Amino acid sequence: MEFYMDFFTLTLALMIVVLLISIFRVLREYERGVIFLLGRFYKVKGPGLIIVIPLLQQMVRVDLRTVVMDVPTQDVISRDNVSVKVNAVIYFRVVDPEKSIIQVENFFEATSQLSQTTLRSVLGQHELDDMLAERETLNTDIQMILDKQTDAWGIKVANVEIKHVDLDESMIRAIAKQAEAERERRAKVIHALGEYEASEKLLDAAKVLAKQDQALQLRYLQTLVELAGDKSSTIVFPMPINLMKHFNQP
Repeated sequence: MEFYMDFFTLTLALMIVVLLISIFRVLREYERGVIFLLGRFYKVKGPGLIIVIPLLQQMVRVDLRTVVMDVPTQDVISRDNVSVKVNAVIYFRVVDPEKSIIQVENFFEATSQLSQTTLRSVLGQHELDDMLAERETLNTDIQMILDKQTDAWGIKVANVEIKHVDLDESMIRAIAKQAEAERERRAKVIHALGEYEASEKLLDAAKVLAKQDQALQLRYLQTLVELAGDKSSTIVFPMPINLMKHFNQP
């Protein structure tokens, strides 16, 4: 009889120890515990040492650290009907543990699916040139839309970054031809502007030289000096400029 009493006492003591151990929970600094009392929301506890009554209370751990989620590659058709493949990365974290557990079944999966549809929707409203040149603006637009929609789940979307915009080989060649044509156009415009500016300067110089015969004479002598210094077989017979006036007279 004493054996059974000792065995019962030992079992009861062991159960009490296990019960006491299960009552106490330790949550890290970046963790919170959402407590449910008989199935109803009770409170959010943590971090540190907390007490959870077995059978009456249940706890769900929530991580508050920033999550880096890679958005799978999405097929996007731009507004100018160009098919591209785009992937991005999203940074978000839980700011309200209660909403993240009660308002949505799986906040990570919900945020992932929402980010994919939002990425396709936003980029589909822009042309290809905007996707390539206005990434910062597109990142901000996507971030604002996601943050507004996930606010009801207790999620804060901190940042969105478009990583890659992959084009077909034919589109890459078309863009290269466009860039080459644009550079050629700029070169021709610059050359034409140079010719125009040079003609204006020559016209101004001609007006100045026409006012003073001495200036024209100096320019004529300078030209002779340049020809004499050139290593060529050109023979120049200088003629006084004064004699040219007699040829110009009718």
